[in-house]
Amino acid sequence: MNGGERVAAVLRAHGVPYLFTLCGGHISPILAAARARGIRVVDTRDEATAVFAADAVARLTGAPGVAAVTAGPGLTNTITALKNAQLAQSPVVLLGGAAPTALQGRGALQDIDQKPLVAPHVKLVRQVKRVRDLDGAVEDALTVAASGVPGPVFVECAIDLLYDEALIRQWYADAGGKGASLGDRLLRWYLNRHAKRMFADSGEMSAPVVRPVEAPRAADGDLARAAERLARAQRPLAVVGSQALLLADRAQAIADAVTQLGIPVFLSGMARGLLGRDHPLQLRHARRNALRDADCVLLAGVPCDFRLDYGRHVRRCATLIAANRSRKEATLNRRPTVTAIGDAGLSLLALAQRLGDRAHRPDWIAQLRARDEAREREIDAQAANAGEHVNPIALFRALERAAGDDAVMVADGGDFVATASYIVRPRGPLSWLDPGAFGTLGVGAGFALGAKLLRRASEVWLIWGDGACGYGLAEFDTFVRHRVPVIAVVGNDASWAQIAREQVKLLHDDVGTVLARSDYHEVVQGFGAAGLVVKQTADVPAALEQAREIARGGSPVLVNVWLDRTDFREGSISM
Repeated sequence: MNGGERVAAVLRAHGVPYLFTLCGGHISPILAAARARGIRVVDTRDEATAVFAADAVARLTGAPGVAAVTAGPGLTNTITALKNAQLAQSPVVLLGGAAPTALQGRGALQDIDQKPLVAPHVKLVRQVKRVRDLDGAVEDALTVAASGVPGPVFVECAIDLLYDEALIRQWYADAGGKGASLGDRLLRWYLNRHAKRMFADSGEMSAPVVRPVEAPRAADGDLARAAERLARAQRPLAVVGSQALLLADRAQAIADAVTQLGIPVFLSGMARGLLGRDHPLQLRHARRNALRDADCVLLAGVPCDFRLDYGRHVRRCATLIAANRSRKEATLNRRPTVTAIGDAGLSLLALAQRLGDRAHRPDWIAQLRARDEAREREIDAQAANAGEHVNPIALFRALERAAGDDAVMVADGGDFVATASYIVRPRGPLSWLDPGAFGTLGVGAGFALGAKLLRRASEVWLIWGDGACGYGLAEFDTFVRHRVPVIAVVGNDASWAQIAREQVKLLHDDVGTVLARSDYHEVVQGFGAAGLVVKQTADVPAALEQAREIARGGSPVLVNVWLDRTDFREGSISM
């Protein structure tokens, strides 16, 4: 087996269904061997998209998603996507090419020192030097990525480790030349010795080892203290975040546990949709006020970062319970009353078993629900406002009605997506994908690609700001080539609206925030997809239904919606 086949054999043994990539000579043996072993190789138009797609697979399955990119600029193009996965605690394995081991640091094609670039953004970097170590390095990567606090791992595979030994030895023989000088003879001796070491003991490969990964569990004493505090609380409140859904196969059980606890709850990140569309315990609005009113707050997989005003949303006199795999995140900016270090989802299951519904407070829930319903009425009134083009709130009300019961929502953008998060209701567990704490633009095409490959029978809606769509519009070529019928809805207000709103108000200048009412629908038509344009609110329902029909027929489709400006999120700048 050559090195590429060794890598592919490990991926196959671990059940990796997709390998996302942008091709390059450094990694070609991995791609060919993966396809020969039944792993679907999905090539994208940007390396970042490949990593975002692997990230989506990881989030939706709980198992590591895998991408492979070529050396040098291929790797540097992935840095943002790697950092996004790290901050989202998403288990991703990135296989990267590298210059030949004997020529690194000597000016070879695409040769840079890759480890210092990648190391700050991953849990582990493995730079393989011998062919026989490739399979062990990939096994380690798949295990480490999913263990403890999950995150990305990088394995560097130099080009001369991946191709057939005979071919590599011939390359080295050609490089050594046939000169008779002492220098020529020394060069040939060095290259022969290098090749011998590189291929030593590589003739046989043992069967790949799939190592079980156990999720960390919080200590019983900490869970007992948390349950006792919740039972005594008169106004308990929970905030459940992405980390609670790392065990994707336990999502429904975790949802049942939240229901059993009977505590009003806000859902964020990948936890959106955990309780379905209309669960009586789920709250959607005025989270800051609810947190300030609560006397006991359970943060399940949620740190006290900028989204909770660094912990200031929770009163100092309130009990704060932090359930988190990461001690650093559990104690970030605010010292909890009770700290339960372990998987947040398993902690919710344990609390439900210990506590039952003893923390259920119907009057408190009714108070919060009344506040939510009042805000919904305000939104309905704002949706009725007519303008020159499409009211974005009315658009999302229409999308909420149109999307199927099994729909997966992918969010990529600023103001447009933030508005969607108030209005669109994810259908069930693991049906919402957004970038997470890093706030990365450009995740959409990759997330939608990974989601649709996994959920073939489900609609995948890509909610795209017009600024964000510029990062991945070319991936409609990928959607078409790989027959991935994504439905993209672009909110076209010709602006980086989230920035412009505050910038103009504070600095009296719109510099850098102005876009055009571009014909995004015509761009995707050039890639072979379907494109629709909507300029009036009354035309939105028919256009969305047409887009659904086109996607059901197997074609990706983009709906270019001309939006009116809105002050729906006035004062939303974050620091």
